[in-house]
This record gives sequence, C-alpha cells and structure tokens, in this order.
Amino acid sequence: MTTISTAARTATAGLALLLAAACTAPTPPRVQAGTAGPTVCARPQGPPAAETPTTIDVVEQAYFCILGTYYSGATLDARSLLHAAFAALTQELNRDGRDVPGATMPALTGDRETDWAAFETAYRDTTDQVPDLRDQLAVVTLQAIVAALDDNHARWTHDVRRPPDHYDGDGYGLGLTTNVTAAQADTNPATAVAPLFVTTVHGGAAQAAHLRPGDIIEAINESAPFIDGKATPAVTALYPEYPEARPVRLRLLRQSTGRRWNVTLRPGLYQRDLASLQVVRSKLLDDDIAYVRMTGFASDSANRVFKAVARLRTGRTLSGVVLDLRGNGGGSPTEAARLLSAFVHGKVTAYQCTVDARCEASPTDDTVELLGLPLAVLTDRGCASACEHFSSAVKDLRLGHLVGTRTAGVVSGPAQPYLLADNTLLSFPDRHHLGPAREVIDRIGVPPDHHVPLTPEDAATGRDPALAKALTLLHK
Repeated sequence: MTTISTAARTATAGLALLLAAACTAPTPPRVQAGTAGPTVCARPQGPPAAETPTTIDVVEQAYFCILGTYYSGATLDARSLLHAAFAALTQELNRDGRDVPGATMPALTGDRETDWAAFETAYRDTTDQVPDLRDQLAVVTLQAIVAALDDNHARWTHDVRRPPDHYDGDGYGLGLTTNVTAAQADTNPATAVAPLFVTTVHGGAAQAAHLRPGDIIEAINESAPFIDGKATPAVTALYPEYPEARPVRLRLLRQSTGRRWNVTLRPGLYQRDLASLQVVRSKLLDDDIAYVRMTGFASDSANRVFKAVARLRTGRTLSGVVLDLRGNGGGSPTEAARLLSAFVHGKVTAYQCTVDARCEASPTDDTVELLGLPLAVLTDRGCASACEHFSSAVKDLRLGHLVGTRTAGVVSGPAQPYLLADNTLLSFPDRHHLGPAREVIDRIGVPPDHHVPLTPEDAATGRDPALAKALTLLHK
C-alpha cells in the first residue's frame, strides 16, 4: 500500500509498486455518471502515453471517477470537492495578479450532476476570460479536488519528471535525512518531536558541507523548525522534489563542540551507496541473531527475507530475528501478509472495508514455512502503509516485540490507479484498511511495545538504542 503532497513522499515508494502491478490489471467497466453520460474510469494497461494538457473535461472525468469508485464516493458530499476546486481556481487567479468579476461559486443543490453542470458553466465563463491561464487553472482545480478527499493514499500523478542524466543509484535532494519525516511535517506535525536533527548523511550537498548525524537544525531559511512544540512547514524544505532546485539555508548546532554555523545547501543529484538501495539487507548479530533491514514491501521481498534468514541460519542455531522496518514506506499488502505468514498461520492480518462496513479479510498464506524464531520489529514514523499492515498484525497477533517509535499513520487503504484522458494517473483507495482487531490505524499509527526514540547524542555517536533493546529482548 502506501503517501498526497508531502505525505505522498513517504507513501510514494509503496504506491509506485502498486501502480506498476496495476498497469497490467484488466480494465473495469465504465462508471455511469447518470444523465451526464458515461465517464470512463479505466485502469492503465501499461505506461501512459505522453501527457496532454489537462482540460475541464479531464477534471469532469476525475470528479465522476472519484464519486463512482472512491472508498466513500457513494456517500461523499460532492459539494465539498467543487467548493475546494473553485477556491483553488480563484486563488490561482489572485497569485497571477488577476481576477475575474464574475468568478463566483454557483449555488449548489447536492445533486451531483446538476452541481457539476453549474460548476462547469461558471468555470468555463471564468477561464474564457483568461485563456492564457486555462491550462494551469485546470491543473490546480484537479489538484484541489484530489486534496479535498484528505486521503493520504489519494494522488494525481501529474507532470512527473526525472532529474536529468538519471541513472541507477542516484538520489535527489539535499543528501540528508532527519528525525522528522516529510510526511510528518506536512500532514501531522503534532507527531514530530523536537529537536530537529540529522540522522543520516547520504551524500550530495549535505556531505560536501560536512554535516554529520546528530547535528541539530535550529533554523531553515531563517524560520524555526518548531513553534510551541509543533513542527512548522519550514521542515518540508529539507525534502525537495525535482525540479525544485531552490537552495536551503540552515543554521546548525553541533552539541559535541558547541559550534554554531550557517550553511546553504542546494538540492541536486547525488550518488547513493549502492548497498543502501537494496530492499533487503542482512547480517548476523551477537553470533545468534539474524538482523534483516527491509526498506520496502517490493515484489518478492518476503522471499528475500526468508532467504536471508536461511543463509544466516546455516551451520548455527539462531535465537531470533530482528526485522528493521524503520523508514519502510510500504508497498504490496500481499507481501506484508506473506512475510507475516512465516511467523503465524491461520490468522487474519488485516481487513479491507467498504464505507458500509463490508470487510474482506487478508489472511496469512499458510503455504509459507514457519520460521519458528522469536521476532523483534524496529519501527519509526517512517514506517508507513504496508509497513503498518505488518506492524499492526505483529502487535495484535502477539507475534513479537515492536521496538522504537509509533508508525506513520499513513495507511488509508491500498491505492488503485486510473488513467485519465490526458494520460495522467489518478489513484485512490476503493476500500479502507483496518488492523486485525478491526482497529483504525490511519492517522493514528501503531504504538511500539517498547518506546525507544533516537536522540541527537545517539545519532552523533552511532548508537542505536532501539536495536540494543531488541537484542536484549531476544536474549531473555
């Protein structure tokens, strides 16, 4: 499964895996939009063709696709979508230094088709007066409709470009990771905990500026990262997406020396350590613990975990498995259920439910051989979507210990992609995710059994208190 806007940066890795799989899925029947005529809500059959300009007809297609297919589309008050869309339209006019006297929201009745007709008339009357803005007005209108769903697995994939000269192993950004994820800063800043500090330096501008793990970020572009204990929007500047090439100015504190200094980092390509790009990495700890780090629930990732444990088990008796899911953005719910099946059989790992509470169980795959080993799972706020599917099942089914911090709470439901007429992709859940105990995890996350946060001092000295706690638990 897996995260609109910045939240999608966490869930995008998981969503991309689902989109790739769905590109070969069969096309569903047309979604009938009543007297407004049939609107095709089609699943993609392969990579989309070249993108064409977004028009009001594409916006209409997306509107009726959502109402006919989205998880709560049948009960959704469509006026909320149209209000958000028209607000975005007028705001874009203002940003461009223009306005249209007649650009007023029409009266809406609650009838979806009648309301769309009124909205479209007002939209066309407005955009006809600013024809040079027509394309960008359609884009912001559709973006606003998707954002109005307020669903972390709803996204319109528009104008996706890759950095120039992209090659395998490249990353893009400032070359660092902090203890506050992009999704936290954007959608749930109350979950972030001060101070803001560097946890990993991957390369690029951060490495060139000699930043280190543990360095505390006191200001971002002259703005405080926390106000009254809550992360501010300034934190999102640490996670730019291509082609955002704006430099980011940081004020830093290195606690070990007391040094304070300013540095300006410019986003760009950087070559990542190839080992860090592996979805599954493993090693032996304390001569008897299999440590497996898994960065995403990609296709066949469960089998890769099984093979890693089997290799570490050769010629020795293992006392347990540490599965490190910190920063795991999700992916395939099937892989999550399959990995769980190595620790338990005959159980439900999650439920996928319609808006009227008709739920379909996601069972274990009992053809998977049980590992028969104690389990400890490391989690953090970067564990999202399918990662939360796995973590909640470990907790509810008492399969092992969860150690670290609460997960992201970005698990509304598996996103399904639909191809729009401009060759862009609209994706959203048609069902919502519940844990094995039918609890809501979305926006809440899965709490660890043992709360062990990372501190700046830990990051600076290379200590991993969550891993140390997991090893202690497995050796009991």
